Amino acid sequence: MRFPQSFLDEIRARVSISSVIGRTVQWDKRKTNAGKGDFWACCPFHGEKSASFHCEDNKGRYHCFGCKVSGDIFTYLVEKEGVPFPEAVERLAMQAGLEMPKLSPEAEAREERRANLYDVMQMAQDFFTAQLQSAAGARARGYLSDRGLPAGVQQDFGIGYAPNDRHALTKALTAQKVPPEQMVEAGLVIKPDDGKPSYDRFRDRIMFPIRDARGRVIAFGGRAMSADALAKYLNSPDTPLFHKGTVLYNHDKARKHAHDSGELIACEGYMDVIAFTRAGLPQAVAPLGTALTEDQLGLMWRMVPEPVLCFDGDEAGLKAAWRALDLALERLTPGNSLRFALLPEDQDPDDLLRTGGADAVKQAIAAAEPMADMVWRRALAANDRSTPERKARFEAGLMQTVNQIADPTVRKYYQDDMRERVRALFGRAGPASGRRGRGMAGSGYPAGRMKGGRFVQKQPWEMKLPASPQLKALAARPAGEMATERRTGFILLTLVNHPVLAEDLVEEIASLDVQSAALDSLRRRIIDTVAFGVDLETSGLRDHLNQTGMSAVIDALDSQARHHDCWFARADAADRDARTGLQQLLALNRKLVTLEKELRRAELRLAEHPSEENLNLLNEVREQLQSVTGVEASVDGYGEASGRMSSPTG
Repeated sequence: MRFPQSFLDEIRARVSISSVIGRTVQWDKRKTNAGKGDFWACCPFHGEKSASFHCEDNKGRYHCFGCKVSGDIFTYLVEKEGVPFPEAVERLAMQAGLEMPKLSPEAEAREERRANLYDVMQMAQDFFTAQLQSAAGARARGYLSDRGLPAGVQQDFGIGYAPNDRHALTKALTAQKVPPEQMVEAGLVIKPDDGKPSYDRFRDRIMFPIRDARGRVIAFGGRAMSADALAKYLNSPDTPLFHKGTVLYNHDKARKHAHDSGELIACEGYMDVIAFTRAGLPQAVAPLGTALTEDQLGLMWRMVPEPVLCFDGDEAGLKAAWRALDLALERLTPGNSLRFALLPEDQDPDDLLRTGGADAVKQAIAAAEPMADMVWRRALAANDRSTPERKARFEAGLMQTVNQIADPTVRKYYQDDMRERVRALFGRAGPASGRRGRGMAGSGYPAGRMKGGRFVQKQPWEMKLPASPQLKALAARPAGEMATERRTGFILLTLVNHPVLAEDLVEEIASLDVQSAALDSLRRRIIDTVAFGVDLETSGLRDHLNQTGMSAVIDALDSQARHHDCWFARADAADRDARTGLQQLLALNRKLVTLEKELRRAELRLAEHPSEENLNLLNEVREQLQSVTGVEASVDGYGEASGRMSSPTG
């Protein structure tokens, strides 16, 4: 809906920008002059220690001198709280005491009809929830109990039951004076074309209400109780309120959690969303019985820049992942992408929750693969590379896939990344590879074996790893990239478990180059916590981070620390030892970052001016990188306070 400019200006005149922003930030008392309408705070859009975020009531604008964001009261609600623009206008109009603008007679009639349909849908929702608690719903309650959904979960998601009666809902709505044509228009009742009596669309089904972003019921999904039903799941048809390709199940509840955590999970169905919520990941949504659509992808990208798509670990799940990959590829933009979590074979999120508990579900999401890895994985699985011609076909097909990306900057980086992987896969020496020493005796060839007089590459899934697709994918990632991400994770985990160290190191933590979206979100929240002076006791910081949706990331880091014996990062280590280990990790990280920059410069020099001298310089930097990885200082007394003598793991 378009709003008259005069109406928006009237809202701006009545609602001060400080009253809107002041609900979510703490004003800096030293710099703020409220009497003059001049306010300063630490920026709510990025982590910082000193206040560089400024707003002026006279101008009705805000601006951050750090990250450069700016806007007015409407953009603040849209960008900070993730609400659609029309909803932001409606909220602020209510705060200003203004009535929403009048529509044309035709538009007003349409809106009135829609408003009436919202009422009808809510009546149907009330009927279904009441039926679940009645004698007729006993079998449905038993099914939900067997699936591990207690009464509290059923109430949170508004789950109900449609009785096995062709006219039960029709009778209930008729008693509330709902005209038959509205029941049909809302998609609740079917009117046959042959003139036969109308009947209820949903019968003998567990009912899941589908809500819009504002929490209003706009449709239903029904799960059949009978094994003989023609469709296991049945959704409402398209109506004036509902177009299934533009809606996400649980959007209204998930968007705040997604905004707070910086993470969004898209799974395959209603029960999957509920399983993630029960596992402590309420930032979950689902398409409605069809493949992901462009509109739904856009909705997700408006909530977070890198949603995680979670698919069941079977052939159908993998095919769905490939479809989503193709949909997203040409729409990638700088900063906007996807990650993919493929569950263990023959398990959906509900299965994984029952067999492995919440930790298993969280770890599966924390191990989600970036899009580039999925592009590579699909190319490997779909191509035979046993002859030069087939290798050429593999490489050509891979680049053809990458060339679907419309944005030229993103396309260029994908092309560079895929060429790098092809060089490493086929063992081709080249200045851009940077992979020396990964395979046979430092030759630059990937790991493998000799068979029948020729070299056969060992694929990631041939290595001795559990069957989880996530672990197979991790094995396929460049070792240097994994080590960097793991090192960053251990730095952040040490601060989570030993927050007394955070205040002294906040500037260095703010300058870390963090590629992982999940780790970067954790880093920003640690910085925000320190900047706002939240309780820095161990339990206080950890509880605060868990409440903001970081529990899955922290649990995954804890698991990695145990696996790699990075004991100083754990909560049971003494603060003194944690400080020593953290300082060594940070020093190692600084040195590696410097060397990696030198490596890129050396590669560029060799590419532009191939010579023996430049090749030697490149190899020297590579050797320094190899030698520094894992190097640790020897510190007297390190480990004694924690009851052990050991060294940190990098």
